[in-house]
Amino acid sequence: MTQLPIAAFIAAARSGRLISFPTDTVPALAVRPDQASQIFAAKQRQPDKPLILMGASPEALWPYVGGSEEELQQWQQMAADYWPGALTLVLPTCDRVPPAMNPLNPDSIGIRVPNSKVAQMILQQTGPLATTSINRSGQPALTTVQDINQYFPEVFTPLVHLWPEPQSSESLPSTVIKWDGQDWEVLRQGAIQI
Repeated sequence: MTQLPIAAFIAAARSGRLISFPTDTVPALAVRPDQASQIFAAKQRQPDKPLILMGASPEALWPYVGGSEEELQQWQQMAADYWPGALTLVLPTCDRVPPAMNPLNPDSIGIRVPNSKVAQMILQQTGPLATTSINRSGQPALTTVQDINQYFPEVFTPLVHLWPEPQSSESLPSTVIKWDGQDWEVLRQGAIQI
């Protein structure tokens, strides 16, 4: 059985094991950033699809990005407008980010703070995690803890009472926007209209 009480679940996450937890969009498949290659293996995911660094607060994520003071102010303003929420900012990285997060373009990283009390509570205790939706590559995202336990028996999940009612399978992923050095470029239009 891969469902764990929260203390054991957090310990598994900190030790570098694959975990899954609910977010404000679809449930996340997550692991410590230095173990990001495990996600690509579990999902059979191509290296051209980078992972997202999810954190409990903007302050937890800014140390992972690299830019000028002026750029940081613009990024922080965008974060203040939409976080916590379903918006992923793709920004230049600094050397704290393991290359395995974005194997083909290690110079950029997507970051997000989910609007989910459960996700924030977990991320406060684990620190920022490498995340993506939980599914085999090319398949729809799994939305219930029962399906996650069935299809990914090696992935730890918190006990059922921490999971909200299953969302519809039409649940939209986050909107993804990238900083191009001057302005924002929309890479994926998702739950938030930009």
